[in-house]
Amino acid sequence: MKKKLRKKDEYRDCWIYILLLSTLVILIESLKYYTFPIVGVSLSYSIFLLPLTYFLTNYIEKKYDYKKAISAIAISGVLFVCYSAIISFGLGQRLILSSISGEFIGYVISQLVNLTIFNFLQNNTKSPLLLIYLNYIFSLIVYYMFYTLIYLKMILLDQYWKGYFITLTIQIIICIPIAIIDKKIKRGIE
Repeated sequence: MKKKLRKKDEYRDCWIYILLLSTLVILIESLKYYTFPIVGVSLSYSIFLLPLTYFLTNYIEKKYDYKKAISAIAISGVLFVCYSAIISFGLGQRLILSSISGEFIGYVISQLVNLTIFNFLQNNTKSPLLLIYLNYIFSLIVYYMFYTLIYLKMILLDQYWKGYFITLTIQIIICIPIAIIDKKIKRGIE
């Protein structure tokens, strides 16, 4: 009987991680206009944070379950759209749906792809470090693929492909320590 009470009274802190993920997504949206130059291309500071969103989603799935991770993706996506609408209203600007839709669709689809592959790796393999790392990279490529499909006209710019590959290279490097940390996290609530 004590076990049932302990299970029932157990503190579920999943909402903290969902809030952290949502805050990170909003921060990425806030930083997208702040750029730095590298090799003649202007890149957003938000590129450093995008891999962390996949890590947080995987952490939620690993510590809690798949449904909580799906909830985290949905809540962070909705809060991203709400934040964009509030900011555009607050600044007296028109809300441009194409601007929001590219990032929103890219974020949600890449998160779902990441989560599905990660869940498969957790349940059907011993989750080798290389496969976890490749999952992060593949998720980033999916994000930019869907983001680019929405902003197809940007591909015509000369600097687009240069910026694309520089961004992916930086994020691939960022994913190395993230994959190592991810591999060390044990599954389930301890």
